[in-house]
Amino acid sequence: MNTFLENQNWRYATKKFDSTKKISTEDFNTLKEAIRLSSSSYGMQPYKIIMVENPEVRAQLQPAAWGQSQIVDASHLLVFANITNFGNDDIDSVLNVFTSERGLPENALDGYGGFIKSKIATLSEEVKNVWTAKQTYLALGNLLNAAAELKIDVTPMEGFDPTAVNEILGLEKLGLNASLLATIGYRHEEDETQHYKKVRKSTEELFITL
Repeated sequence: MNTFLENQNWRYATKKFDSTKKISTEDFNTLKEAIRLSSSSYGMQPYKIIMVENPEVRAQLQPAAWGQSQIVDASHLLVFANITNFGNDDIDSVLNVFTSERGLPENALDGYGGFIKSKIATLSEEVKNVWTAKQTYLALGNLLNAAAELKIDVTPMEGFDPTAVNEILGLEKLGLNASLLATIGYRHEEDETQHYKKVRKSTEELFITL
């Protein structure tokens, strides 16, 4: 646990990446697996992760991300996209995988599925979209922690125009919406931010005992 906390103190939101340094395939696969294993509400994982590898597309995305250099300089760019208007078909699709992977009888999870549907079907489309977008933050948390263990830098980004990103990547027609961006790579030695003292609320200020 001490190592985990040391790595949390090491990580920061990198402002300038070294564009000459690339993440190995092995390490990137580890990060992908960490994202895949993330917790999510009901185990539904109501999102997709878009890996933007085309440098021309990344250049198109940069203005939509307020011109931030990380978009084009980082080794990898991920777009966390929540599924819009998540519904019964999406739930059934996930539960079918549960049933198959666990070797269960065909209708074994009908009760669980009915429970989930009763909770989600009553929500408005707007509320459902907020819920699915929140789930992407859980996946992002796993990415941040796994990357820190590997001494790989990640900059999570909310600073972008979702409408523009959706249009550039054609997400709307896929029933998706860009919720978060994450640039991944290695900090540039010229990034002064890495030398800033990490500042967070004190334990006494942050935690409340009832």
